[in-house]
Parts: sequence; C-alpha cells; structure tokens
Amino acid sequence: MDGSYRRGGGGGGSAPRSVEDIYKDFRARRSAILRALTHDVEEFYAQCDPDKENLCLYGYANEAWEVALPAEEVPTELPEPALGINFARDGMNRRDWLALVAVHSDSWLVSVAFYYAARLIRNDRKRLFGMMNELPTVYEVVSGARQSKERDRSGMDSSSSRNKLPAKHTSDVARVENNIKEADEGYDEDDGDHSETLCGTCGGIYSADEFWIGCDVCERWYHGKCVKITPAKAESIKQYKCPSCSSRPRQ
Repeated sequence: MDGSYRRGGGGGGSAPRSVEDIYKDFRARRSAILRALTHDVEEFYAQCDPDKENLCLYGYANEAWEVALPAEEVPTELPEPALGINFARDGMNRRDWLALVAVHSDSWLVSVAFYYAARLIRNDRKRLFGMMNELPTVYEVVSGARQSKERDRSGMDSSSSRNKLPAKHTSDVARVENNIKEADEGYDEDDGDHSETLCGTCGGIYSADEFWIGCDVCERWYHGKCVKITPAKAESIKQYKCPSCSSRPRQ
C-alpha cells in the first residue's frame, strides 16, 4: 500500500474540512476497524504474525482496513496507529488482545479526526466531539463492555417490536434492549429509553425491516445478511454461534 493511499485515506479526495466531512471520515474509518476486529477477525488475526516487523492496523475513509508497516515519512502526514500490535498476539488471551487493539484503535480514530479538526473554531470542535461521542467506541463493541454495563440496569421495556427476530430468540428481547446504543438514537449512560441494538459485524443500527439473529455465546446481535443466516435457516439452529465465537478455540 503506497503512502498516498494511506495519507488520503483511500478516498482519493482532499482532506475533510467541515464538521460533517470530518465526522463522515471518522465513521468510515471506525467501520473499517470494526470490520477487521469482528467480521474479518480471522483474516486480521492471521495477518498479525508476531514474527513480522512492527505492524499497525489502519482504517481508511473508503471503509477498507489494512495491517501494514507504519508510514516511512517523518513526520507522517496523519497520526499513526499503535505500532507493533502483532507482537502481543500470542502472549495474551485472544479476546484480551483484540480488546487491547480496539482501545488503541479508538485513540487513533480520535487523533486523526482532531488532526483534521485543528483549524475548526471551538464550538465546531465541541460539536464534532459530541457527534463522535454518541457512537459506541470500538472497544465497547469488540469487548461487549457496553452490553455488560447495561445488562445490570433495570426498567427497560421488553415489549418493543422485534417481530423480525426468530421465535427462538424472542425471550431475549429484554436483554437486546440493553445492547450498545447507536449514535442517531442517543448514546447516554443515564437514558435507557432510546437504546438501540448495534450489529456486531457492521456496526449498523437495528431496523425492524431487517432480519437479525443473536449469538447464544457472546450475546451480540447481527444482521442476518452480515453472517449469512436467513430466517428459515435460523429456525433450524438450536444454538447460534457467530463467526467469532465459532472460530474461537476452546480454552
């Protein structure tokens, strides 16, 4: 991957300048990182070979991700992600290692966004951070931390319409209501009235017009299309395991 692609973020255009464009860039890069750490986790894991040199995880504005060596130019045109993520791969529990990569990725995503935002006025920077902060962090999605916190809360309405979910999962509706919140519906620790389910693969928000399925192991929810499960196929599954849980070695 050449430096011009990495600096330009894969979009081929000029650097984002407005609050809206910077947020769009942030969200696209975040989506790429989430895909690497969830849907494409086996490929990502394999690419992070500890025997290779210092490797970084990049997310681009075209929603592609890449494991690569850091940029050679000094100083770099954009802030660089954490260096050497591959070295800790085999020395840690897999879930903990992915969570660590997620934390570093969150830091990198914010640093890139505010590199672009440096020339914005104070109120615009504040608005940008507010927009970004409404989204769950990569760490919260990958580790399920948000779900664990909200599972302990009470007062959630378990009667919201989830009529597209398989019948075998309808008893889990109350638990689903406590899943990670998506930005457009309000991401607030103290407000559970507008919580929304977040797809564990693409990060998309729940829609009653789409089929969803919940993993019986990690308790995350997914678009059926993201994990290649149809409603008919779901009916014949006694215990559904998402791609990450299915590929995870027994400990």
